Amino acid sequence: MVDIEDALHKLHAREKSKHEQDECQQAEAMEQDGPRPSPFARVDGVTQGSPACRAGIRVGDEVIEFGSVNTGNFQNLANIASVVQHSEGKPLRVSVIRDDKPTQMSLTPQKWSGRGLLGCNIVPIPSGDS
Repeated sequence: MVDIEDALHKLHAREKSKHEQDECQQAEAMEQDGPRPSPFARVDGVTQGSPACRAGIRVGDEVIEFGSVNTGNFQNLANIASVVQHSEGKPLRVSVIRDDKPTQMSLTPQKWSGRGLLGCNIVPIPSGDS
């Protein structure tokens, strides 16, 4: 049992390290100049003290990735709502364009003193209007 437990700890430590390296590489890739995905949504409201506020989301952020939703598969706001509902208590990677630069953050949808699980309002950006 001790050997199994030790092996599991090593396995999880390796996976955590691999995940952190992947995130660093993705952040570096986003910083490189190259074709950037067009944003599909814009944040037009963030409530003080909300999960979105604590994650660093700001009014005016243009969303290019919200969990599994990205520019390539976004159809409507129901896509984001579905991801949020299925991710309560789990961190989601959110990528935005802010001040013409890509920015990544981790947002954990959760119950708080306000409405919803995020505490922000997101509106779609019509195609070709970014």
